[in-house]
Amino acid sequence: MKIIQRLYLKDFFKLLILITFGLSLIFSLIDLIGKIDDFPSAKSSVWSIALYALYNMPRFLLYLLPMSVLICSLFTFGQAFRRHEIAAIKAAGGRLKTLFYPFIATGVLLSIFAFATNEVIVPDFSRRASELKSSLEGKKKKSAFSDGAIWLKTKDGSPVKIGLYIPEKKTGRDVSIFITGGEFLKEMLIAEEAFWNGATWILNNVRKYDIETGEMKKIRSMEYGGLESPGLFSEELKTPDEMGIYELYRYIQRLKTAGFSNLKLIVDLNSKISFPLINIFMMLLGIALSSRTKRGGGLVTAGLGLLISLFYWLGFTFSLSIGYAGIIPPVLAAWAVPALFGALALYLFLETPE
Repeated sequence: MKIIQRLYLKDFFKLLILITFGLSLIFSLIDLIGKIDDFPSAKSSVWSIALYALYNMPRFLLYLLPMSVLICSLFTFGQAFRRHEIAAIKAAGGRLKTLFYPFIATGVLLSIFAFATNEVIVPDFSRRASELKSSLEGKKKKSAFSDGAIWLKTKDGSPVKIGLYIPEKKTGRDVSIFITGGEFLKEMLIAEEAFWNGATWILNNVRKYDIETGEMKKIRSMEYGGLESPGLFSEELKTPDEMGIYELYRYIQRLKTAGFSNLKLIVDLNSKISFPLINIFMMLLGIALSSRTKRGGGLVTAGLGLLISLFYWLGFTFSLSIGYAGIIPPVLAAWAVPALFGALALYLFLETPE
């Protein structure tokens, strides 16, 4: 039995690597082709363009892995059933579920791999891709973003820290502006809140420190024209793809403490946890369906895998969308479809005929 399991696992992984990395590369190149006109030829080289495509590959690999797992498990065991190898194993006294145990373990490991990729590799590579894209487009980075806080400079080059920025409201909390005179700090403006009124920034509850005299003055509200429009730096803010689970969770908690609730970020946080689990469910589904689909060749297997993956993607995307809109709770939006597919896959696997 162990020899047969190793042979099937070898066939499964050969096909999985070919499909997953091949499709990831194709999708990454398609994405690159759609953006290549934005890269001036004077600033781009073959190496930098290839590097941009490489940085996008982990993101596509993560999205395509569940479909690849389903197709590969369907194909591996579908072929075994059609060649009557499974019938021979059963005739020799072998049990199907025993044959499938290494594949279930593989599904669990692939889910762990997807989780680790989503937590470590995708955020780092997405950030690198974003920075490289800005560089190729000739844009100068105007800010640095971390845990909801932004560091940037005023029009005269003075550093500014916005402790918590809410892009949807164009509002910042805990704003510190360090006004320099030559090489020395001249003044500090510490504001509880700053918001963009469409023309300029308004600072509320400001403490103004004169460093030279040591005086401190409290100002209820004042205009401040030294900062650029938020549109110039808001596009540089980290997206959920560029954040790990812990960083995204901390950002959400800081928003909540400040009195803001961003449903989209809460849905994205839950989907970062729920999405990797679909790999084990797709493995179980592929095994269960292959024992029931004993006719047709590789094209039929690929077509069935693509059809099921399409249904999953449509359902998952629709569920996230209505979660973003607040129609259903964020947790339900991110977990409903994976849980439904998981329950179906588990039921079909347990009902697999011996």
